[in-house]
Amino acid sequence: MSNENLQREEAANRSALITTHSYDVSLDVRQAQDPEVTGYTSRSVINFSAREPGGSTFLDFISGDVHSVFLNGKGLSVADVVDGSRIRLENLQAENQVTVTGTALYSTSGEGMHRFFDPADGKCYLYTQYEPADARRVFANFEQPDLKAEFTFHVMAPSDWEVASNGAEADRTQLTSDPATSRWDFAPTRRMSTYITSVLAGPYFKAEDHWSGTLADGSGLEIPLALFCRRSMAASFDTAHLFQLTKQGLAFFNDLFDYPYPWGKYDQAFVPEYNLGAMENPGLVTFTENYVFTSRAADSQYQGRANTLMHEMAHMWFGDLVTMQWWNDLWLKESFADYMGTLGVDSATDWDTAWVNFANNRKAWAYVQDQLPTTHPIVADIPDLEAAKQNFDGITYAKGASVLKQLVAYVGFEAFIAGSRRYFKDNAYGNTTLADLLAALSEASGRDLGLWARQWLQTSGISTITADIEEHDGVLGKVVVVQDAVDPATGRQELRPHRLRIGLYDFDTDGSLVRMDSVETDLGGHATEIPELDGKPVPALLLVNDDDLSYAKVRFDPRSEATARESLGALRDPMARALCWTALWDAARDGVAPADRYVAAVEKFGPAETGIGVLLNILGNASTAIDRYVPAAERAAVRGSFLDAAARELAAAEPGSDHQLAWARTLATTSRQATGRLDLVRGILAGTTVIQGLSVDPELRWSLWHALAANGQATEAELDAELARDTTASGRAGHATALAARPDAAVKAAAWDAAVQGTALSNQLLSATIAGFNTAPDGLLDPFVEPYFDCLERVWAERSIEIASRIVRGLYPAGQDLDGTSPDSHAVIVQTDGWLAGHPEAPRALRRIIIEQRSHLHRALTAQAAAAKARSVAP
Repeated sequence: MSNENLQREEAANRSALITTHSYDVSLDVRQAQDPEVTGYTSRSVINFSAREPGGSTFLDFISGDVHSVFLNGKGLSVADVVDGSRIRLENLQAENQVTVTGTALYSTSGEGMHRFFDPADGKCYLYTQYEPADARRVFANFEQPDLKAEFTFHVMAPSDWEVASNGAEADRTQLTSDPATSRWDFAPTRRMSTYITSVLAGPYFKAEDHWSGTLADGSGLEIPLALFCRRSMAASFDTAHLFQLTKQGLAFFNDLFDYPYPWGKYDQAFVPEYNLGAMENPGLVTFTENYVFTSRAADSQYQGRANTLMHEMAHMWFGDLVTMQWWNDLWLKESFADYMGTLGVDSATDWDTAWVNFANNRKAWAYVQDQLPTTHPIVADIPDLEAAKQNFDGITYAKGASVLKQLVAYVGFEAFIAGSRRYFKDNAYGNTTLADLLAALSEASGRDLGLWARQWLQTSGISTITADIEEHDGVLGKVVVVQDAVDPATGRQELRPHRLRIGLYDFDTDGSLVRMDSVETDLGGHATEIPELDGKPVPALLLVNDDDLSYAKVRFDPRSEATARESLGALRDPMARALCWTALWDAARDGVAPADRYVAAVEKFGPAETGIGVLLNILGNASTAIDRYVPAAERAAVRGSFLDAAARELAAAEPGSDHQLAWARTLATTSRQATGRLDLVRGILAGTTVIQGLSVDPELRWSLWHALAANGQATEAELDAELARDTTASGRAGHATALAARPDAAVKAAAWDAAVQGTALSNQLLSATIAGFNTAPDGLLDPFVEPYFDCLERVWAERSIEIASRIVRGLYPAGQDLDGTSPDSHAVIVQTDGWLAGHPEAPRALRRIIIEQRSHLHRALTAQAAAAKARSVAP
């Protein structure tokens, strides 16, 4: 409905009029186990004050039905006051109480109250997910982050279920009239925003523990801990490790922030079909159950889970205790949590590669996002909720965290933490803007951060930094570091200050490539001379932005590029290697160097890469390079060589190692578009080819089946038989992907109809079906280009924003190859441009997705054209 998309001005007007005090919310989910029952009774009692008695405002409630509305004891006509997703409240008093009772609807999209039936045992599981504004799908409320209140929840549910909420369980009563039902009453929370309230209900497995800490003043702090997952996954739930990480994080952040954990208990629930990695609901954090590793996981996956755990814990202060006033300042919580998550893993756990993985993975996400025409400042312009939904991106998270890392280098870690502590104490349980944070950090550091904020937080785009080197007789002469920083959205140069280190690497006596010297410097403007390098020996590799202090793309000078491509395996420092891999990948994505050269580097140096996180990343990049950036005429040969490398390294890898797992996964994914190793794929599946130490578990099996299905070598009966042996939720998704991957026109049409026309697929199965649909040989998906553009506005209008976004993004015809000499003349690019020109009034969030997908395709076509041109002029 049109009035679901709350505008920023509407939110500002509402918060200027009212102050919310408390909510008392009752939910009756006792019939959730019946799939024919689509909704549940929801009752909200809200106490709030109005600054202008006699004025009017509105509540938000996206429901199946509104039964009754009482304002200050007077029943209102539902027909008169309910308008779509809003309930009008007029003639307000100074102090008000409104009670709304209605039927809220269960969701299969991950928005609001998500309901999931476990295919393993048929059990029903519920959980809520609200960010940015889906609490209104569960109970009537004032849905915006600056209208905080205390919340008391009551839940009616089956007596044999586990039920949890933000507050601690205060009472549980079994109904005498219906012993199969109990009522859970939870303690009131501290003041928080609606979008971080939470309810969990179902036959979850629960583990309990507690953490005891000593605060700076010598007093003690006791925090009850709990972990939840579906019962069918309990055997894989490594609770001891998760509790250990939780305790390490609580000890670290309580000490670092010098503000006691403010939310009482600390529950963490791992839930099915989750749209996010995790969500920072105070006292009840929810995570994707993909973090319960039912199949073999690499160490980097465990570290990634730890990073997410620390990220969400940091939110208990950044985001929950102190919350942004409106979604413009989403970065105030997400950028800090992203930075603090990595800091927590690095400082509080045994992993020593947290910042390497941050540089190689998280920053890479930011670099991609920041080169799109839809990039935006870290402090973004968010006019409405649809825009807010689209802004949970690489800029808000990873670029913001990268910039904060640079700020720490600029003002010093102690000043940064001192400013953060002041920020918490000054704004506890309140809402803030950029100005509030800058005031606290400026006071602590003694620096005026206004200019820094304007240059880094309020501009868009990424700087590209290159060293221009003069040398004489093996000695460096004049070295100038050149910065190019064009904002893709405006075309303007946005030159920023950079604090960075320049590393000089050369070969040691044992052949290792090691750092012999370095200088730390500040860049400003377009060109900065580095006099400290004058007279130093010419290095084999000059690494700009050594140690990853700044946020920028790096272009190698010719000598350094040659060293990287010929001797990357000799580079001993993991961070330096990761930065070189990133520079080579940027060159491939930008069409500066043919993408097959990146693939060749991965084949050559990947086997010796010690960091499993880096290895998995570069193997994924190589697959993307082959599929998207290598010209079609060369693709089969490049893919065949890469597939041979995967098979070779799988056989050579240490049995049972993470590297063996990485190459096995690469064999499976690369085989989806190649036939050269399908006998090996089927042999591994059938058990006739045994690779010592390799765990051929469900995740790997479904990936191998995907490869066979995509090549027309897996029947529906075979896939059904595999599903019969793996009745889990992930098995069901793997089955959906493999079925849709079969290279048959009727199969693709059925998958298209299920995704676009049907509504039966849950969020997880929709994405699985789209993934299979997109696995197709050249030309098979061409008949769906026209229907794609024809369905866009209807899909956006009829489906929830989560589901619509998955369809619009996932089904864009991105797997196209250059069909002429110019990417601009490609048929799909021309059609996309025509749709955008012909639909200027289409929702802003929808247009953003289309513009971004066009940009990704145009980049791929540009890289193909550049590679083809380079081949044509090569001697």
